[in-house]
Amino acid sequence: MEALGSIGGGLAAVAFWGFIASCVVSGIWYSIREKQAQHDTLNRMIESGKEIDAELVDKIFSDDTDTEEGLKIAGYITMSAAPGLALLGYVLQVASDNDKIFTIMLGVGGLAFFVSIGLLFSARVAGKNKDSSNGPMV
Repeated sequence: MEALGSIGGGLAAVAFWGFIASCVVSGIWYSIREKQAQHDTLNRMIESGKEIDAELVDKIFSDDTDTEEGLKIAGYITMSAAPGLALLGYVLQVASDNDKIFTIMLGVGGLAFFVSIGLLFSARVAGKNKDSSNGPMV
């Protein structure tokens, strides 16, 4: 009976790391496909005989993401998850009669809260770097 429990735990670990690996691989694949689409667009323009200037090339290959905005969104999402983790710990404690679960999940929620503070601080620094003409802050 104990062997079945260890097999289940092993399968759960493999499934977890398989999910992480698939997320990483799909992110890399998406990035490669996006770059390939940019190159294909530029190749079609060259083949059609259109005039290509540096501004147009910069526009095609520019990264339209706003780092400051992305960091703020991530910070707010993470901050809202922190009390949810603490609430989950409370519910699990009540359901299982284990006194340590709430304390553990409160710590995990605190970690998520401080990660969100770090993300919001990074957004502020990224915004100042974008506004300054002196280059990046160190």
